[in-house]
Amino acid sequence: MTAAKSDEEWRAVLTPKQFHILREKGTELAGTGEYEKFKGKGVYQCAACNAPLYVSDTKFDSGCGWPAFFDAIPGAVERHEDNSLGRTRTEITCVNCGGHLGHVFKGEGWKFTEADERHCVNSVSLKFKEKDDTNL
Repeated sequence: MTAAKSDEEWRAVLTPKQFHILREKGTELAGTGEYEKFKGKGVYQCAACNAPLYVSDTKFDSGCGWPAFFDAIPGAVERHEDNSLGRTRTEITCVNCGGHLGHVFKGEGWKFTEADERHCVNSVSLKFKEKDDTNL
């Protein structure tokens, strides 16, 4: 992980909405995110630190109201047990900066991989880099 930043340092580089979601583990409203229905080809990066997180080929339309991916770039996200709402969920964060991305849900019947996972990610946590601008 990169060197830790203070809240003041994060506030200086993130919008208030990005700070709330990435640093305070907030959630954007379903259906409001920029990347929910987005279909571009390229890489989704962490909005806080630019670390590559997901390739567009792993994105799918789950109908959940947030961007959904069936797998992350290997080693890009970290999983944490989250009991904040009185039930156990699996939070995902950026390995590089610790920014909150969203949650992983398993066993919903998505058969893209044997893992049967859906990474439900806040659009605000992401920024997109087109394939032409990457070395995919």
